[in-house]
Amino acid sequence: MHAMLLIALYAFAGAAATGHAGAGVLRLIRRRSLTASLAVVAAVGVVAMLAGTLAVAWAMFLSPHDLSVVTTVVAMAAVVSLATALMMGRWVVARSRELTDAARSFGDGGAFAAPDGPATAELESLSRELAATSARLADSRERERALEASRRELVAWISHDLRTPLAGLRAMAEALEDGVAADPDRYLKQIRAEVERLNDMVGDLFELSRIHAGTLSLSLARISLYDLVGDALAGADPLAREHGVRLVGERVEPVPVEVDGREMSRVLGNLLVNAIRRTPADGTVAIAAERTDEGVVLSVTDGCGGIPEEDLPRVFDTGWRGTDARTPPAGAGLGLAIVRGIVEAHRGRAAVRNIPGGCRFEVTLPTAR
Repeated sequence: MHAMLLIALYAFAGAAATGHAGAGVLRLIRRRSLTASLAVVAAVGVVAMLAGTLAVAWAMFLSPHDLSVVTTVVAMAAVVSLATALMMGRWVVARSRELTDAARSFGDGGAFAAPDGPATAELESLSRELAATSARLADSRERERALEASRRELVAWISHDLRTPLAGLRAMAEALEDGVAADPDRYLKQIRAEVERLNDMVGDLFELSRIHAGTLSLSLARISLYDLVGDALAGADPLAREHGVRLVGERVEPVPVEVDGREMSRVLGNLLVNAIRRTPADGTVAIAAERTDEGVVLSVTDGCGGIPEEDLPRVFDTGWRGTDARTPPAGAGLGLAIVRGIVEAHRGRAAVRNIPGGCRFEVTLPTAR
């Protein structure tokens, strides 16, 4: 028992010295190729065994013949181990380089394509993560392109919509200044109307900028849908009378919701104004509010004749306007974008779908607890 303990002690001492030296070498080459590290690990294993064997042989005074036999066996094992480590290292490095080239392709704006051929579990996992990242980047680039196109479109439309009233205001101001206005009071009323329209446009732009910047602050309060819808109908009634459109409140349930009353009034106001302007005279705009399994649904139905199916996904985009709404007083295409931004800030969603004779805008909000 005492002899076995000594053998174990000598073997451990020789192997430990080799392992310590190997750890130092690995630290020095930690930035080198994986092949070099694998070669060092294989060499450490074989040399540690040889060092332990030599230490035991020296302590036990083995014959030179026995020592040479042991050394030869260990040397052959070292050759095989190093060869295997080098082959494995070169294979792993080759797979890593292929993965690097594939990752560089989607980093430059392309799509990630996983390299063909087998790979280690770690490299396979990394490849799957890179593929998922590539898909997310592609979606992000597509959204960025769509947003940039929407911004360019918005700037063009806003520039047009600002230029037209400003030109009219300048002409009317010059006519009043020169004393050639046939009806000064009418000019003043028109100037006031144009200024109000420009003020509304600037307010919409400011609201939209807050939504996009994530700085829209909500003051939530428990409000009844009945009161919210009633106020919205009262506010839109003068415009409906002017356009000869009937406003109808259908199935308005007194369901409580936790919302920012001011912002949700803006949502309903924008939807009603949009519906009234798109509905022909003698048409009907109906607003409903009811509880469903998904939450509380506010809906505004108009008689616009419907929206082309290819345009439905763009209805809530910033600056979008239908082909029959390119000129004033249709607005700058901000109202529905503001609707979606406010609704999403309330953890809800906005949607639109065609119905016979018109379309139906729906706002789904969480039910108050």
